[in-house]
Amino acid sequence: MEAIEKIKCSAGITAHNEEANMAQILDAMLNQRLHQVEIAEIIVVASGCTDRTEDIVREYAQKDARIQLFSQERREGKTSAINVFLAQAKEKICVLESGDTVPHEDAVENMVRMFADPAVGMTGAHKVPVNTPEHVVGFLSHLRLKLEHQLCLEIPRLGEMIAFRKVFDAIPPDVAMDEAFVEALVIRRGLQVRYAPDAVVFNMGPETVGDFVKQRRRNHAGHLYLQDKYGYQVSSLNSGRVVELALAEIWGALRLIWILFALGSLEAYARLLGWWDYKVRKRTHVVWDIAWTTKEVKRPVESKGINITSPHLPAKNE
Repeated sequence: MEAIEKIKCSAGITAHNEEANMAQILDAMLNQRLHQVEIAEIIVVASGCTDRTEDIVREYAQKDARIQLFSQERREGKTSAINVFLAQAKEKICVLESGDTVPHEDAVENMVRMFADPAVGMTGAHKVPVNTPEHVVGFLSHLRLKLEHQLCLEIPRLGEMIAFRKVFDAIPPDVAMDEAFVEALVIRRGLQVRYAPDAVVFNMGPETVGDFVKQRRRNHAGHLYLQDKYGYQVSSLNSGRVVELALAEIWGALRLIWILFALGSLEAYARLLGWWDYKVRKRTHVVWDIAWTTKEVKRPVESKGINITSPHLPAKNE
């Protein structure tokens, strides 16, 4: 049987003082589950780091020859770091990731294998926040990325972790929103931009109101600059569709409130009847009225490729 030629890629990680995450992201990259894809090299561009980021990369480079470190003496912006990566990358497919994220073990495979289609010029991962949504800002991070995910399923808006064909040599230094500019370059070359919802990348959303506003303010200003100077509009600037998705979330929340109210009301009514039975009618329900609709136990239905089975029931092929 003839072996299938793998799609080789160069992986780039941009970093500034990422000692808290660098070992974790390198471990994740080295332990990717690959079948159709091969990571030929992992290039870390460290920009003006004053912590142990570079030391950690050097330690990993001794373990795996694919890891290379390129240092910038001062922080010149992410675009400058990306241009260093582009100048060093040898493969035609590039994977680019921020140093403050962690890819799922299948992320690179699920993004890069899409380039088997020559029409594909860029793919992007599904961003999942690791914040606990127990406080307002954490919940906002989850909600924002949920809305973004839904929008990407219709109109890709890619970021945090992307893969693209190396059809350009550099990004203009005045561009702050690098992923959006790559989208523009790819589309203008007649190639397709595709979202890879099964390629998950984990990231930490803002934890304070100030940081949430700072991040969203920076991103929006960068998108407006990209639109004005280079004529490219990212999908999130399509306010009408964003409002539609937000209203759907609001309707879902209102529906949940109504369901919880109905549940609470039925539970209160049932408890009142139970109190009446026990306190007034002196009935303990040792022999109870049967709820006939609970008598047929139906196996969970296999849906969308996910096999849901009970731990107490054998699988179909057992």
